[in-house]
Amino acid sequence: MSADGQRVDNYLLRVLKGVPRSLVYRILRSGEVRVNGSRAKPERRLASGDNVRVPPLRLGESVAKTPETGQIDWLAQHVLADERDIIVLNKPSGLASHGGSGLSFGAIEAMRALYPNDTLELVHRLDRDTSGLLLFAKKRSALTQLQTLMREGGIRKVYLALAHGLPAKDRFEVSLKLKKFDLAGGERIVKVSDAGKPALSYFRVLERFPANNACLLEVTLGTGRTHQIRVHAQAVDLPLAGDDKYHGGLDPRGLSALGLKRLFLHAHSLRWRDAEQERRYQAELPDDLLQVLQRLRQRAAATQAASDKS
Repeated sequence: MSADGQRVDNYLLRVLKGVPRSLVYRILRSGEVRVNGSRAKPERRLASGDNVRVPPLRLGESVAKTPETGQIDWLAQHVLADERDIIVLNKPSGLASHGGSGLSFGAIEAMRALYPNDTLELVHRLDRDTSGLLLFAKKRSALTQLQTLMREGGIRKVYLALAHGLPAKDRFEVSLKLKKFDLAGGERIVKVSDAGKPALSYFRVLERFPANNACLLEVTLGTGRTHQIRVHAQAVDLPLAGDDKYHGGLDPRGLSALGLKRLFLHAHSLRWRDAEQERRYQAELPDDLLQVLQRLRQRAAATQAASDKS
């Protein structure tokens, strides 16, 4: 399979089957991966004929395992579209995009087990706690085309999120540069930094819940940086409900009394146009998040009724 145009990190993740993702990025950060004799950064793109050298690797117990039949069958129920060149998965919260780093398997390993006759690759990633649409390419040409569209803003990605706070405007955008930092133990955190990469998010308030100081947001991505929505929301004092990492000093479980047990962030829709047609995919909010919204609406209605009586 050709690697022409593919990022070095994605190439290594594809060819080094069973090697933990954390180990692949460790040898990249340490400069042990060489392309044509020079140190290679993760984002470097390969060209036909490039020589890629990696150091000898020793695998520990953190190697991703093949999911069991019951787990594969469970995931099959979440496939929204199986088409000629792509597969669209409505990823459940709690399932990482990749295995490794202590995880027995991720979405890509499970999907490859579910579709053993296809050479599946992730087109993009979702955080482990984020639910919703995750896109897989069945062949290299589709992967290259879709990733190019993403870099150029040709794929419209829309998320639904519940945030602590009540913004002054119903529509606003956040344009703040983001930089990734690797912490001890392999944890990654993203911060607003002038030394980071440009990032743009468009926010629209769909519902307000004053009694709980919360709002339901629609977020459209102008760029696709790691943890972008979570960090941009925190930066404008709207930390996402259930976000243990970017909670802005608030109790991240502040809505746990309403049944919220995880990050309220859902990849709701994907849309793009290719040479043949316009592609549209949508995943409605899962039941656990819908129930939280229903309780918020009930509380808002009760508060309004009490106000009217007084």
